[in-house]
Amino acid sequence: MDLEFSAELWEWRGPAPFYWLTVPEDGCAHVRAEAAGTSYGWGAVPVRARIGRTEWETSLLPKDGGYVLPVKDAVRKAERVDEGDTVSVAMRVAPRSGRQANGTGPTC
Repeated sequence: MDLEFSAELWEWRGPAPFYWLTVPEDGCAHVRAEAAGTSYGWGAVPVRARIGRTEWETSLLPKDGGYVLPVKDAVRKAERVDEGDTVSVAMRVAPRSGRQANGTGPTC
């Protein structure tokens, strides 16, 4: 993994509630440098992330000039993390390599 950081897990309580980690600014600079050839629709950046022993593919989304990392319920439950917890993440920008936006298809 190319980037490691810790951040507080927060919930967006919109029509489709989800949990997120805000990538720190120094991490955002790294993502911007790596994302030139991988970004797609709305500035989303495909990544491979790991919390504890759980690894998954997802996409960072732009927010307030930076990026946020969505954390799936399955990951939260497997790693026993919840809103307000400080979570350590390892992550790398990962070209989609033919994967669909939902993560299906060949992996990188």
